[in-house]
Amino acid sequence: MILCCGEALIDMIAEPTVSGAQGFVPHSGGAVFNTAIALGRLGAPAGMLTGLSSDMFGQQLAQALKDSHVDGSQVVLSDRPTTLAFVQLQDGHATYSFVDENSAGRMLRPEEMPDQLTATSALYFGGISLACEPCADAYAALLDRHGAERAVMIDPNIRPGFIQDQTRYRTRLNRMIAQADIVKVSDEDLDWIVPGPETLEEKVQLLLQAGPAVVIVTRGSQGAAGYLADGRTVSVPVTPVQVVDTVGAGDTFNAGVLAQLHRDGLLTKQALRAISPDDLRTALELGGKVAAITVSRAGANPPWAHEL
Repeated sequence: MILCCGEALIDMIAEPTVSGAQGFVPHSGGAVFNTAIALGRLGAPAGMLTGLSSDMFGQQLAQALKDSHVDGSQVVLSDRPTTLAFVQLQDGHATYSFVDENSAGRMLRPEEMPDQLTATSALYFGGISLACEPCADAYAALLDRHGAERAVMIDPNIRPGFIQDQTRYRTRLNRMIAQADIVKVSDEDLDWIVPGPETLEEKVQLLLQAGPAVVIVTRGSQGAAGYLADGRTVSVPVTPVQVVDTVGAGDTFNAGVLAQLHRDGLLTKQALRAISPDDLRTALELGGKVAAITVSRAGANPPWAHEL
């Protein structure tokens, strides 16, 4: 099972009401949640480790996981509130305002992380849960405890507004990157992680030297590129579609990559260290395909396998 570790929240999407005033409609979301949902819909064995509330929104999130065949046995339940993200869409691009204090997801602590993960073959981390404490420390502790025996993918999806102590964040993130087998970043993420005048390729090499076997860089309309530790590189173009909005695009891209690697028997530490450029390209192509379907419709609504 691919265990997705991170935030599950409610996206409050602005929509006009009957009276004409603006209202907000609750949609299940969160970067890591979206990846888990997409994996389940693609037929990959997926699970979710997160903090969920017992409130009405937490119940909505739990049902959404179940509906997409995502295992919820590692969910930590509490009576704390659900994180809410109020979303404004302009020209298809989303901006967010979060209500996250004392939430079920944010308040996860290292001692709540499981001692055993017997059914888990791979771990996926990402999103704001790597920046918000104390849950960020909990996920780092989970990786310390279980990452050495399992394939690990990280998408930091850096949002500077969530980083209260940059030194602490960089120290924790760098340690997690060193333990990862796959690190996926946008070009903006890469510039934040490796600040300086170096070219994109030079920054990728510095990231590879930290420990990952594969670094994937997404560049919006320019597609995605995969870099291997031995210096080989592959790239794939974007699939041309009519974009409705970009909510969940990167999250479903990650799911496509993980699903294809799982199908090909490559989602292990040993296999990823020896992955061929052709196999990496195949994974990137599925990532691009599922992301294209997601951006062609409103919200984070990843495709089911039969839609491919």
